[in-house]
Amino acid sequence: MAKISSGAAGEILAARFLLDKGYRLLATNYRSRFGEVDIIAEIDRFLVFVEVKTRGENAYFEPREAVTLSKRQKIIKAAMGYIAQHPTDRQPRFDVIEVYSDPKSPMKAKGIRHLENAFDNAGSSFGF
Repeated sequence: MAKISSGAAGEILAARFLLDKGYRLLATNYRSRFGEVDIIAEIDRFLVFVEVKTRGENAYFEPREAVTLSKRQKIIKAAMGYIAQHPTDRQPRFDVIEVYSDPKSPMKAKGIRHLENAFDNAGSSFGF
């Protein structure tokens, strides 16, 4: 059996987490010439573009800190490309899911934190 990377395991765990919360998954690892979106899902009136960040429980930084301004801009451009290909009346939203992995068993999360509307600077979960 092939070993799965912690990043891939984190994305699978995040997708399961969203499904359990009632989201409908539309795409995973969506790629455009501008960048990649880990998960695209919908719930209620939102079309949600999700960046998943996975870290061990003893990491020096919060996983969300790896979502830099440059990374956010690439995700937004990729999302615009997705919407151009798949028109919708849903409101776009950008979330971050932090997965804290178990180093001995990457498919078991020690914790998952879902930061909704994470790119909104007015109510930013990032503090920048």
